[in-house]
Amino acid sequence: MRSCVATRLEQMTKALVIFSGGQDSTTCLFWAKHNYDYVQALTFDYKQRHSIEIESAKKIANIASVPHEVMDLGPIFQGLSPLTDLSRPVEQYESADTLPGGLEATFVPGRNILFLTVSANRAYIAGCDDIIIGVSQEDFGGYPDCREQFIGSMETALIAGLDKQIAIRTPLMHLNKMETVRLAKTFAGCMEALAYSTTCYNGAVPPCQSCHACLLRSRGFSMAGVTDPLLQRLSAGV
Repeated sequence: MRSCVATRLEQMTKALVIFSGGQDSTTCLFWAKHNYDYVQALTFDYKQRHSIEIESAKKIANIASVPHEVMDLGPIFQGLSPLTDLSRPVEQYESADTLPGGLEATFVPGRNILFLTVSANRAYIAGCDDIIIGVSQEDFGGYPDCREQFIGSMETALIAGLDKQIAIRTPLMHLNKMETVRLAKTFAGCMEALAYSTTCYNGAVPPCQSCHACLLRSRGFSMAGVTDPLLQRLSAGV
């Protein structure tokens, strides 16, 4: 006869969060903590320009008290994007209203394809049925690998390739940055963790406030009527 402990373990819901240490993935991490019994985080080091985000990810994973793995992929995405080619400048804009729309130069071809593939391996090994990723169709810089159609196609491919039901959850898919901020406020500890997040494409501290990512983050907090906890922490000299 099976023990009650074994039954509870079999029923435990487990998720793996693809975790960059930025605003969106931090919100997703705390969303996952709210919705699953067990959560672990996976961060990728792909020699990105804003490598400070890896330190942010370590700090926030510690705050959230979740198991955290940093996987070194090497310079696999080198070239084209200023996020992986330091000779290319990150575009600067006056305000969120002046963003040109369309595909941003910061797009890293194949990044989410590989992230989801490797994450499926780690999730399979850990017994996680769900992978969480903080992509959004609303504020996504035109990236094709942040669209719902792509996520659905990847999920289908992973299920076929693993012969296992595995779901890709996207809590922010239909939210803009204002709505993401409001969602973050509903989770205990999330705003405190966001004080250590890195969104700036330049990896600047304080944030540059003129790259695509900084401007969308700033507009989101402003429209939500919430002071960005990162700027609040930095202004306090903490």
